[in-house]
Amino acid sequence: MHVDVNNAFLSWTAIDMLKNGSKIDIREIPAVIGGDESKRSGIVLAKSMKAKECGVKTAETIYQARMKCPGLRVFPSNFKIYRQYSNQLYQLLLEYTDKIERFSIDECFLDMTHYLMNDTLLNKGKEINRRVKEELGFTVNVGVAHNKLLAKMASDFTKPDRVHTLFENEIQNKMWTLPVSELFMLGKRTVPKLHNMQIKTIGDLAKTNKRILQDKFGKHGVMMWEYANGIDNSEVKYEKEKPKGIGNSVTLPEDISNIDKLEEILSALTEQVTYRLRKQNMLARVVNVQLRNKDFVDTSHQRKLSNATASTKEILEVAKELLEQMYRKGTRIRLVGVRVDDLTDKEEMQISLFSNEEKNEKQEKLDKTIDALKEKYGYHFITRAGNMGAEGYIQFRKEDEK
Repeated sequence: MHVDVNNAFLSWTAIDMLKNGSKIDIREIPAVIGGDESKRSGIVLAKSMKAKECGVKTAETIYQARMKCPGLRVFPSNFKIYRQYSNQLYQLLLEYTDKIERFSIDECFLDMTHYLMNDTLLNKGKEINRRVKEELGFTVNVGVAHNKLLAKMASDFTKPDRVHTLFENEIQNKMWTLPVSELFMLGKRTVPKLHNMQIKTIGDLAKTNKRILQDKFGKHGVMMWEYANGIDNSEVKYEKEKPKGIGNSVTLPEDISNIDKLEEILSALTEQVTYRLRKQNMLARVVNVQLRNKDFVDTSHQRKLSNATASTKEILEVAKELLEQMYRKGTRIRLVGVRVDDLTDKEEMQISLFSNEEKNEKQEKLDKTIDALKEKYGYHFITRAGNMGAEGYIQFRKEDEK
């Protein structure tokens, strides 16, 4: 997926102003984020929809923008605030995958290959779009595809606050009809040269002989042809960063009202969450369980643990207790989720004086053994007995989570 914040600088400035008591939302008036207006070099960095309707353009001088829009309000940029909101977005995305490439301050690529379970990429994209809006206060476009290029192209379709797909079978209808200038990584100087070759659309470029493009543009010509045909084998370049929470959820292929089945699914989810927790070498202090019923009503309960832990057994015991507290007999459930929060590095955590050290060491050795087998032979080479009944509802990938 590619997640792109809509009008990031203006949106983040607006949210920060509202939090600090502002009576106006600058997203709803003719407004821009710009440089020092006293200098002739002050330019427009971002504009509201009202300013855009007046003809204001990004990168033009503020003087030019005021000529078009006399009532324009200008607000300074604040990259400290932008980094703050960018980090909030990143932390939310870490709940979905550990493999995130921060492509810029306001956009990220997500490799979801081993994190979907029985859900779909499109559902996850819609969930991220909704959660960012509800929890962070701004909107994002989400591009859903099988590689980075197409995900990026998809996120640039109709804005704002949208989720778009661009899979291989959609390239011809959704991408080839676009002007060639819309192709990712195509420089402005290249467009007139392509127009002179009667290449006006991305489809025209895709159908052009690759050798001709290589002869005229070199390696860049080959890349243009590959991109026009949706070919991109680049990987998401991610740096491991400690998450503030780790969770996973699954949308069930059929609604379930049997609590024993729900516990089996909960067990499988908890094993995956705690597996990721241990790979991060972290412990959790809070366990959260989420249920969504057939009417799309969400319920969640959480509990703070007496001691931080990464033990599958301990976290599952609490998760099951939370499930029993919140589940109403006969309710048909369509989604189950488990999440751990308030994380801390294992090295920084001291064992409680009241904890059963021998029992903890025994459980830790068991978890380590299971993790090692999963690492060597694949994630579901071995599974706990309590997860066996979940196989029909959660389709784990054969490959291990790297």
